[in-house]
Amino acid sequence: MDKLMITTTNELEGYRVTRQLGVVRGLTVRSRSVLGNLGASLQTILGGNITLYSELAEKARQEAFDLMGQHALEHGANAILAMRYDANEITDGVTEVLAYGTAVVVEPR
Repeated sequence: MDKLMITTTNELEGYRVTRQLGVVRGLTVRSRSVLGNLGASLQTILGGNITLYSELAEKARQEAFDLMGQHALEHGANAILAMRYDANEITDGVTEVLAYGTAVVVEPR
């Protein structure tokens, strides 16, 4: 993924799109273990950042991001434009995280 350029904007400065390959995505579904939920519950008593949940959210986003990048590379892309995240709770303690964007081939102007 080192050669894959990813941006939340609709274009890459200094590059032009030569081909649009369609939407690519990466999806992961995560939950915290019973012990993790217990630890997070204890953190809520003290207030502030619930680090156990923050770490879980960051890992889920990174996994979805990586999967999206792999999907783009499989389609022959060298860039992803308009990248976004979406997250939904499927059930108590189970969350899906989706990373998506438009896979394209770009070349320098």
